[in-house]
Amino acid sequence: MLALLAGAGLWAGAQNALAGGGSFITLPALIAAGLDPKLANITSTLALFPGQITTGIAGRKLVAGAERLSFTALAAIALVGGVAGAALLNATPTRIFAAMVPWLVLLATMVFAWGAFGPKKSADRPPPPAWVTVTSQSLIALYSGFFGGGAGILTLASLTIAGLPVRNAGGTKNVLVSLSNTTAAILFALTGNVAWAHALVVGIGAMAGSYVGARALAVVPEKALKIAVILIGLGLTVGLFLRA
Repeated sequence: MLALLAGAGLWAGAQNALAGGGSFITLPALIAAGLDPKLANITSTLALFPGQITTGIAGRKLVAGAERLSFTALAAIALVGGVAGAALLNATPTRIFAAMVPWLVLLATMVFAWGAFGPKKSADRPPPPAWVTVTSQSLIALYSGFFGGGAGILTLASLTIAGLPVRNAGGTKNVLVSLSNTTAAILFALTGNVAWAHALVVGIGAMAGSYVGARALAVVPEKALKIAVILIGLGLTVGLFLRA
């Protein structure tokens, strides 16, 4: 079982560095290791957030604010939303969350597919009012703390619609998602509702995978990775619905 968790962490870390969707790997591995879906989701968040912080730091030079909205404001939204989402997850009964998981995974898979292969924003489209970005980022941060799958794609879409160039939106997205997940992970750690041994094994694998993924960026086809994430997400959705 340790080999399964370490391998899942390694794969998830590399997947996150290359194309995203690492939680699609760790969640089923942790469930297979005997954790209920809620505990598996919490443990996955805690295990993966150190690698996300590293990714955010690496891209910090690309960080920018959106139209009429500073990065400080975006960061505050991410921090508060992450805590609120984590608190909501802690308050959600395990039975209810288990029933929600297949739908959440399906939603995350659809979001990922849309972000990877859907239509791109038109360059001449004017950015929306600041309140629209505040609302969308607040909901995304809440979702990130509660479940997290597909949060990066949602954040990237929101920021590009708000007027950020794609490269800056990508760097800003990495920092905002890492902030949401960090505050969520801290709350999970303080409440003690974490499978610590599982998180340690997955986390070590994920950090190693992040390094491997960063080195492989130049040679691994991004399109193939995105297709793999979508297929994994669909397979996981089917498996979770059959298991429910």
